[in-house]
Amino acid sequence: MAATITASPLILLHANDNVLIARTPVALAQEVPEFGLRVRAQVPAGHKIAAVALKAGDAVRKYDTVIGFAARDVEPGDHVHTHNLRFEEFDRDPEFCTDVQAVDYLPEAQQATFMGIKRPGGRIATRNYIGIISSVNCSATVSRRIADWFTEERLAEFPNVDGVVAFTHNTGCGMSTPSLNFDVFRRTLAGFARHPNLAAVLIVGLGCERNQISSLLESQGLDYGPKLVTMNMQDTGGTRATIAAGVAAVQAMLPEANAVKREPVSARHLSIGLQCGGSDGFSSISANPALGAAMDILVRHGGTAILSETPEIYGVENMLTRRAVSEAVGQKLLDRLEWWKEYSLGQSGQMNGVVVAGNQAGGIANIFEKSLGSAMKGGTTPLQAVYEYAEPIDQHGFVFMDSPGFDPCSATGQIASGANLICFTTGRGSMFGAKPVPSIKLASNTVMYDRLSEDMDINCGLVVDGELSIEEMGQQIFDEILRVASGQPTKSEELGLGDNEFVPWQLGIVT
Repeated sequence: MAATITASPLILLHANDNVLIARTPVALAQEVPEFGLRVRAQVPAGHKIAAVALKAGDAVRKYDTVIGFAARDVEPGDHVHTHNLRFEEFDRDPEFCTDVQAVDYLPEAQQATFMGIKRPGGRIATRNYIGIISSVNCSATVSRRIADWFTEERLAEFPNVDGVVAFTHNTGCGMSTPSLNFDVFRRTLAGFARHPNLAAVLIVGLGCERNQISSLLESQGLDYGPKLVTMNMQDTGGTRATIAAGVAAVQAMLPEANAVKREPVSARHLSIGLQCGGSDGFSSISANPALGAAMDILVRHGGTAILSETPEIYGVENMLTRRAVSEAVGQKLLDRLEWWKEYSLGQSGQMNGVVVAGNQAGGIANIFEKSLGSAMKGGTTPLQAVYEYAEPIDQHGFVFMDSPGFDPCSATGQIASGANLICFTTGRGSMFGAKPVPSIKLASNTVMYDRLSEDMDINCGLVVDGELSIEEMGQQIFDEILRVASGQPTKSEELGLGDNEFVPWQLGIVT
């Protein structure tokens, strides 16, 4: 692959494709003799160029996958993008289970290890925070003030504590109860409350909200104790009194939270949420398939890879149903997509084919093309299970968790489901953190990596540059995952990102 990429400004991804990808910007009338083409437009890097003549209505294929249909006649060398590529739904055979391949699982003695933190019940942490969770937006400011009190100077005597972080939001009242929205919201809060990366948790409420703390804990199977303390502002004495009480509660938690040590644990304890944001035309060539290769390695070592962002597998869902371990698993994925189609009906969102401006500028024409790259993050191993948003994940291997495509919301659900690390691919450049878990940023191209190197952890553009194969890049990503899980800070952690990316999915109306 590397030799083909470096020999030409254009890349042919599959022998059956009728478009080529511009590895670098190409000029009007530029000759590309290796493909017998004369370029008929000025085309940016990452965009598509017709390899052959296309008639109006012809399927356009990338990676031998239909990403749309020619809106008009297209000549060889033409730029192929939103101006002449039509988004149109078409039938796709799910071909359940036809691509399931046996995984060469490694015995425990041969599994990779990282330096993790052991929690009760066999849970393993990659970070060690104390969390402040607001039950309702009305307690959000107080929750933040409590967390903000614990500056680096005040935490200096607790070097094993990564910080005190507030998880605030804009709901918790004014919502229908009971409802699916309320259930998902509570499931998300509970997932954070029991997350292994939180050594202890303080839940702060107002007192009169619909999301009463007592019923939240009862409904989610959470128990009061020294590691889970609660308080209501109306009972505690108001704003200043609650802040003071909250600070005192966290101070009491700190000595035990600090009394941890990292020790070698198997990589099977890693549960990794897979995210992509600000994707471009190179995402499906470098970062996403390289992350998929890393996840294949992780699965062999017994770990868990969580693919999400349901609207961003639309159009290529059969790539996943073919890998489902059973028809029931594959059908559950299709059922979630059908739910999304109904949920999105009449809305101007991704399910109608339109992707955001940054994706389009980077060479992605529609949701089918974006989904093609997005699905690659999950690698090639069998799809073991499909979960709902923030539902606890108890299955090892490659799994899917239903979520919106909005990155902070999707990652919030993955963390609530148990992900203890996030891997985030980006082509345009996404500045993202995800406390209480580390987030590894994977750049799809070298130009962006160099421009935003302060935010990017790994340059997958080396694949496009012809310096590394997908497999070599995947191994580098896996090795970085082990280092980060052992405590090495990511770029987003060094920058202090992640305090504002807690975004529970809200499905219902506000009343």
